[in-house]
Amino acid sequence: MDARREADTATGATTGETTGDVSPRPPSGESLGAEPKGVAHGAQTQSLFDPRYRGTTLGATVLVALYAFEALAVATAMPTAAQALDGLALYALAFGGTLAAAVVGMVAAGRWADLRGPAPPLRHGIVWFSLGLLLAGVAPSMWVLLLGRIVQGFGGGLMSVALYVAVGRVYPPTMHSRIFAAFAAAWVVPAVVGPAISGAVVEHLGWRWVFLSVPLLAIAAAAFVLPAVRGLGVAPGDAHDDDGAQPHRLAWAIGAALSALALHYAGQLHHAGGALMLAVATVALVVCAWHLLPHGTLRAARGLPTVIAIRGIAASAFFGTEVFIPLLLSRERGLSPTMAGAALTLGALGWSLGSWIRSRPSQPCTPPQLLRIGMSMVAIGVVVVASSVWHAVPVAVAVVGWIVAGLGMGALFPTLSVLTLQLSPANRQGVNSSALQLCDALFTATVLAVGGSIFAALLARAPSLAYLVGFALSAALALLGAVLASRVRPPT
Repeated sequence: MDARREADTATGATTGETTGDVSPRPPSGESLGAEPKGVAHGAQTQSLFDPRYRGTTLGATVLVALYAFEALAVATAMPTAAQALDGLALYALAFGGTLAAAVVGMVAAGRWADLRGPAPPLRHGIVWFSLGLLLAGVAPSMWVLLLGRIVQGFGGGLMSVALYVAVGRVYPPTMHSRIFAAFAAAWVVPAVVGPAISGAVVEHLGWRWVFLSVPLLAIAAAAFVLPAVRGLGVAPGDAHDDDGAQPHRLAWAIGAALSALALHYAGQLHHAGGALMLAVATVALVVCAWHLLPHGTLRAARGLPTVIAIRGIAASAFFGTEVFIPLLLSRERGLSPTMAGAALTLGALGWSLGSWIRSRPSQPCTPPQLLRIGMSMVAIGVVVVASSVWHAVPVAVAVVGWIVAGLGMGALFPTLSVLTLQLSPANRQGVNSSALQLCDALFTATVLAVGGSIFAALLARAPSLAYLVGFALSAALALLGAVLASRVRPPT
């Protein structure tokens, strides 16, 4: 959904493609989150800008900055675009459809990145990403804009895979938290200026230019990124033992994407046929997710499956709230697009600050404790944001709440990223990190479908209740994640 996902991306892990335990234990004598044995002390002191890492660091952070700008700019412009195209009922689908298409991109790129290196999926991803933005920018109707967002999501899924695999193959484990912190830092400037620029563009040039300007930046980012990752080859280790399963993975991914889109659409149909479609789409989405995610993810089995599950829970709780904040502040509280976008900016700064704190060398908390604290902060932040539905509550209160939620996500996401790489052998980092991003996209798309359907049904009759139900769903998910945090430790 945006760069705060730290390019945590993905390749198509499925139940069928994972043999044995998907969450290998740390080597004997090592605790979860501890420095792996055998890592030279010098690796701890190496800079991200040493000659060996400089090109990848610069290229990856430039692309993260671009991805961040696009995400916040589009989130700021979408309320205006949806109202201009008379598509407010499809507002949530403009975000959920992007995530659903990203699932297909992730699965298509997964083994591609593992077997050929990250450059090919990254190159194709930038092209599809840019084409989708151009299509959205010239859209004559909300449905065409949705098509553009779907194409953009497919390209984003390809790009995010390449970035994550590059991190796993270029940097030693002791540098993972620092490169993820660098991604967060690359997101700070777009977070500060993106919503303000987007709001100004919407007010003075029109919302279409928010979409049409980003492809130009993508070309510039490609000039940095592609040379930096072109030399990355195949990961060490044996080939996957599921070489013949790729068509099946793609089929399940396409099924999941179509089910998520059907779930969104069914929510707009207020008759018996809509209820039937809703039930069928829900069952189909669960079945597809069961095949796309590693064994044990949906029941939060100990170790890596819970890490992956918490990623989906955290993302859906946070982004299920964020997409409605600009709409709430502009439509219900009367703020301009620029001012409504500023709330996202401050939340983004909170996320970046949380990531920076998480990257400090000495951490007083264990990974499970960090996850529990982070999820609790997200829950508190969502509840505080929800209070702004009442006009007696100052808008500043909602902004403070969103900063708190951002701080929580800043602690969560780097922790989950580091755990995923730590619990994965080198030749399965792409596959397992794929599951991380797939769960993120599937859970968020589902929550947006459910929340968006309820929102569309209630908006005309009870606007305040429409927002509150969605925020309550997000807060409940965050609390669930806090409860599951202790299960990230592999079984002994």
